[in-house]
Amino acid sequence: MRKDILKWLMMLGSFLGIIGLIFIFFSNNLGASLAEGWLAKYDYAPSVYDSKVKTNTNIFLVTGSILFGIGLSTVVFA
Repeated sequence: MRKDILKWLMMLGSFLGIIGLIFIFFSNNLGASLAEGWLAKYDYAPSVYDSKVKTNTNIFLVTGSILFGIGLSTVVFA
């Protein structure tokens, strides 16, 4: 029973770490894609678009860092 829980915990930690790394490495592309969709929907000025790209990129960077940290600590301490 204990081995099953440990195996599941290691898989969950690895999955979270991989998702976190994907968010970190592709944060610029993901942020720009969300901002382009937002711009097409609301049609604002380019300066607002630039701030939206930066905001979305930072959101993905922070989320990816948190997920990677949780995944890494889960794998290390499990």
